[in-house]
Amino acid sequence: MASVFLYHVVGDLTVGKPEMVEFYETETVESAIRAIGESTECGIPVWRKRSTPALPGFVENSEMRQQRFVGILNSLDIVAFLAKSECLQEEKAMKIPVSEVVSPDNTLLKQVDPGTRLIDALEMMKQGVRRLLVPKSVVWRGMSKRFSILYNGKWLKNSENSSSSSGLASDSTNRPTTSMTSSRDKFCCLSREDVIRFLIGVLGALAPLPLTSISTLGIINLNYNFIEASLPAIEATRRPQCDPSAIAVLEQTENEQQFKIIGEISASKLWKCDYLAAAWALANLYAGQFVMGVEDNMSSRSFSDFLQTSFPGGEQNGTATKAKKFSSRSIGFNPTSPTRLSIGRSMYRGRSAPLTCKTSSSLAAVMAQMLSHRATHVWVTEADSDDVLVGVVGYGEILTAVTKQPSAFVPSNRSYEGFGNDTQS
Repeated sequence: MASVFLYHVVGDLTVGKPEMVEFYETETVESAIRAIGESTECGIPVWRKRSTPALPGFVENSEMRQQRFVGILNSLDIVAFLAKSECLQEEKAMKIPVSEVVSPDNTLLKQVDPGTRLIDALEMMKQGVRRLLVPKSVVWRGMSKRFSILYNGKWLKNSENSSSSSGLASDSTNRPTTSMTSSRDKFCCLSREDVIRFLIGVLGALAPLPLTSISTLGIINLNYNFIEASLPAIEATRRPQCDPSAIAVLEQTENEQQFKIIGEISASKLWKCDYLAAAWALANLYAGQFVMGVEDNMSSRSFSDFLQTSFPGGEQNGTATKAKKFSSRSIGFNPTSPTRLSIGRSMYRGRSAPLTCKTSSSLAAVMAQMLSHRATHVWVTEADSDDVLVGVVGYGEILTAVTKQPSAFVPSNRSYEGFGNDTQS
């Protein structure tokens, strides 16, 4: 295990982080869409309001705050909700409170102290925590070496604590002193993306892990969600929830023994899309059409209603609405060819193409891909193929790799043959 995880604390990663503004479950879906566009990991924490107004001098403890946390709402959750038939026909769907959309799970967030060791924070995230709530401090002194003002290889001393008991002084030689003046009810939220961004800055301390292939590290997740391209896209929303929040759209190869990935339906792909257009497409198209893009004219009663209520300039006086083309560009994709499921994936570049790497890719390369694309995951293909899918690597797999003992690595010649049948079963 790299010593960087022992010497750094959570407070080091929160320097410059903005104050978190709680998003309440009574807010509308429309407000959630705006908030998600400015969030990390394509999702926002959702909170309950305090049951009673805070009295003067009252400070909410961590347990009370944890009980108010509902869950994390992402873009795929909203699109899947809007794709329901009753929502597509309802003009006020965007005004529905997010309490009807978010899946309750208050284990996804945990409050920690700024002085918590980074290794302990990583262990929490490996166990399923996706956000760390860290008290926002006005003055944060006694940071770890990397962020020390002196940067002389020693922990900074706090003048206020220099006259404290000798017992505390002896303990400060083994761990960073954390003197701070906290602001009540002010917090910042630390995501797994923030942790990966920090790790990119200390790759040298993680050697030789960054240059080791992900297959050698044994971190390729074979238990991913998928849907065949010939099935309705709405079937993707019926897959069990998993991390990352993504469903691969697969097509059988010519020998029908392997599957190639042609796209994905995920929170990261739908992050900043036109949610109403994406919802209609999810409800009416096949999975292959959804990810590749359809430029054909579409006309149905639900689509006409959708055009009337969702697009500016639509007629509202009872007259017929002019049929429009559905374009995958309107939901955030940018295809370059008309739909035909048998066309090779190389013809569909741009935002519709899934983010992929190979089994031989290094850990550092995968981390860089995720950060540069603001993605929560990277699909893994065979070393000698661009689209035959093997598995997926997400935040959880990367955190497992960087904290794993070298003796736990699997041989680099590990075989992934037969993964397709095992995954389907």
